[in-house]
Amino acid sequence: MRVINMGPDPSLAYRPNLKTNKTKEKEGYRNFESGDLIDRVFNTYKLMHTHQTVDFVNQMNSVWTGCSHYRLGMMDAIMSLDQLVDESDPDVDFPNSYHAFQTAEGIRQAHPDYDWFHLVGLIHDVGKTLALWDVPQWAVVGDTFPVGCRYQNSIVFRDNSFMDNPDEKNSRYNTEFGIYEPNCGLDKVHMSWGHDEYLYRVLRFNNCSIPEEGLYMIRFHSFYPWHSHGDYMHLCNEKDLRMMPWVQDFNKFDLYTKTTELPDVDKLKPYYQSLIDKYCPGILKW
Repeated sequence: MRVINMGPDPSLAYRPNLKTNKTKEKEGYRNFESGDLIDRVFNTYKLMHTHQTVDFVNQMNSVWTGCSHYRLGMMDAIMSLDQLVDESDPDVDFPNSYHAFQTAEGIRQAHPDYDWFHLVGLIHDVGKTLALWDVPQWAVVGDTFPVGCRYQNSIVFRDNSFMDNPDEKNSRYNTEFGIYEPNCGLDKVHMSWGHDEYLYRVLRFNNCSIPEEGLYMIRFHSFYPWHSHGDYMHLCNEKDLRMMPWVQDFNKFDLYTKTTELPDVDKLKPYYQSLIDKYCPGILKW
């Protein structure tokens, strides 16, 4: 079953040459104002902020959360990301499988006793396989945000990318709470569709045993308006607030391990395969 393509797909093979600088200062990450990749990044977000609506999110949930499309082991899914460069990311222009191992190794060094945390670092972006299955990148990558209520100012490119989104002008959806009750909890909020929500649903569907803290990291690591800017707190319940520090801790490794010094993947694979066998074994349904 193939998903309906809702607009032009900017994800066709874009692989600019790697730059020579191996490290960046922290303030240089998530620079959405300048840089070699900024036009590509803005175009992806403009498409996202035009087409991510309540109706679109409902459609994608209906199509993909039944996990009836593919059967694939987790390591094979990770390595398939070699075919993908994330067009919403201003920090990297190398394949996502390398970033997966970079993130996992950063977490492993800082938290050696939490093996599930290492695995979360490895698999957190695996939902981006959607972009290899005919889903345009604007419906796969980038920062996430709730639909069905007012778009907050902390959303990247907020001022100049939502003009053509029909929900922006819909009085049911453009108020502070929109269709939601105060403190309803993020579990009841419809997030813009992307790799976070998709992988979370795949793990739940396949009864993977990753702890709740890890599932929150996977589901909300791209929700920067929440975990990095403190917006949408009026929708959060007590559980969300308890889980937020875990997501913030994860985010440090997701963001600041991005360098062009690439890991020895073949050397690392056996350890991470053992974690896959422990927490999400076998052939999974996607």
